Amino acid sequence: MNVTLPMLASATELLNEKKHKDMTAHGAPEIMYGTAWKEGRTTELVEKALSVGFTGIDTANQPRHYKESLVGNALHSFLEQGGSRQDLFVQTKFTPVAGQDSRIPYDPKADIQSQVRQSFESSLADLRTDYVDSYLLHAPHSFPELADADWEVWSVMEELYRSGRARSVGISNVNRQQLVSLCEKANLRPAIVQNRCFAKFGWDRAVREVCRTFGVTYQGFSLLTGNPAMLRHPKVAELAEKLGKTPQQVIYRFAMQAGMVPLTGTTNSNHMKEALAAVDFEISEDDVEAIEEAQG
Repeated sequence: MNVTLPMLASATELLNEKKHKDMTAHGAPEIMYGTAWKEGRTTELVEKALSVGFTGIDTANQPRHYKESLVGNALHSFLEQGGSRQDLFVQTKFTPVAGQDSRIPYDPKADIQSQVRQSFESSLADLRTDYVDSYLLHAPHSFPELADADWEVWSVMEELYRSGRARSVGISNVNRQQLVSLCEKANLRPAIVQNRCFAKFGWDRAVREVCRTFGVTYQGFSLLTGNPAMLRHPKVAELAEKLGKTPQQVIYRFAMQAGMVPLTGTTNSNHMKEALAAVDFEISEDDVEAIEEAQG
């Protein structure tokens, strides 16, 4: 079965002159704000991201790298100031025991399905919401194939989707083989994939091609930090100068036109605004292809 993702919008729509509304096929904004490694600044930075126009917020129930409850504080503040929950796209993740430190947000001795349910309830409490827009398995339990535990996790995620408390479900840090298996065999296909994306590995092309085939939204992270050489690449520099944009904006625009939803975790409000502005211009298909083929 061949399913092609719809073309992404090329311009920003604003809600109340500041809230970003461009959406992918599964409701995610075209660019999202990531909250990993923000520690005690998480609330402040998420509030800042929301104030400049981000509506998509990515987090995880993994205290080792995320402060999910501090994300919840920022979301609560947004709503208290008159914002609408319907205008937000809140995404969190179930992180298996192997990805946790000692602060595991569920009973590690419980069976795996109970762990998922406990983690999900903890996430709703942390985020002060009765549903999430996207719920991801943070990483499979084994590679290169999915483990039995992954299928058990997925069955609970399907249950959460059917309940309406997870509006979409997906998987992160997944390879092509695992994604094909999940798309072909699961009762409910993943709506979203979130992967680290390196130019030197073809911008994760193999996984992105599976996403295009099955109509899965691809979210890419580490687009800047994982590809510092690309920010100095001649083609990127040429486009930045010609368009009056920053190299970072060119990379984000490339990612969007290549079918990705970029994540940014910047702590700088000007950089946040620049990232959002990447929806306001386009590059040629030849330029997209040139960056696709570049080995940063």
